[in-house]
Amino acid sequence: MGSILLGDKPVTQSKELNPVEFEKFRVFLKDACGISLAENKQYLVTTRIRKILSDNNIVSLSSLVDKMRSSQNAHLRQQIIDAMTTNETFWFRDTYPYEYLKNSLMPEIQAVKGGAGVKIWSAACSSGQEPYSLSMIVEEYRRINKGVLPRQVDIVATDLSSAILDEAKAGDYDKMQVLRGLSKERLECFFDKLPNDMWRIKPIVKNRVQFRSLNLMDSYSPLGKFDIIFCRNVLIYFSAELKQDILTRMHQALKPGGMLMLGSSEGLAGTSDLFEMVHCKPGIIYKAK
Repeated sequence: MGSILLGDKPVTQSKELNPVEFEKFRVFLKDACGISLAENKQYLVTTRIRKILSDNNIVSLSSLVDKMRSSQNAHLRQQIIDAMTTNETFWFRDTYPYEYLKNSLMPEIQAVKGGAGVKIWSAACSSGQEPYSLSMIVEEYRRINKGVLPRQVDIVATDLSSAILDEAKAGDYDKMQVLRGLSKERLECFFDKLPNDMWRIKPIVKNRVQFRSLNLMDSYSPLGKFDIIFCRNVLIYFSAELKQDILTRMHQALKPGGMLMLGSSEGLAGTSDLFEMVHCKPGIIYKAK
C-alpha cells in the first residue's frame, strides 16, 4: 500500500482553520496529487501543516496555498505532500496476490516468455514492504525452480513521497515493522540483523527493486511496459473520475494479457471493458484484454 492520507478516525474541527481556508487547501491537495481530503479532516490539516508554516515563516494555510500557486517551489510542495500522507503497509498484505504470483503467474509467464525478462510495477510502494515482498517471492520461486526463471525480473517501485522513498531505498526496518506480516523464516532468510533491533533487507532481494518518484496523476510512459502491476489500497483515496483515468492508463502500461492486482476493497471503477476478472480463490485479479 502506498502513501495515503492519514486519519480514518473521527476528528474535531480546529478553531485555527476556517472553512474557506480548509476548502482552499482541499482543492490544492487534489490538484497536486489527486487525493480527495475528507471534510472532517480540518484538525489533521492544522496539526500536519503547522510546522511547515513555522519553518517557512508563512502566517496561514491560505497564504501557503497562495505561495504554492504563485511559485515553483518544488521543495515546499514536496514538504506539504509528505506531511499530508502516511504509509500504512506491511509485508505480504492479504497473502493471496503473492501466492498467486508464485504458484500461477510465474510459471505461466515462464512458459510463454522462455528466457525473456519479467517486469513488475509496485505503484504507491510506500516504505518498501510491497516491492520487497514481491522480490522475496521471486527469489523463492527461483530457488525452488532452479534454472527455469527468466534471465531477469525487474521490479519498479514508485511513490509520490520523496521522504518515504528514501526509507524504502535504505531497506532498514525496526522490530515493529518486521513483525507486521513477515514470517520468522523469511526474516532469517532475507534480512541481516543490525544493532538496536533493526533489520536490513539483503542485497539479493534489494537489488531487484528500482525505486522512482512518481505521482499517479503523471504519465506512466517513462516506466515502460509491465507484465504485472500491483496497485493496492491506494485508489480508494481518489475521486471516481481519477480512479478511472489511472486504471485506463495502467491498462495501457500493461503488456497484452498483463495482470493487475488491486486491493481487496477496490474495483475497476468503470474500466471493466478493459480487464477480465480472474478468480484466485480467495481474491480476484484482473487480466488486461
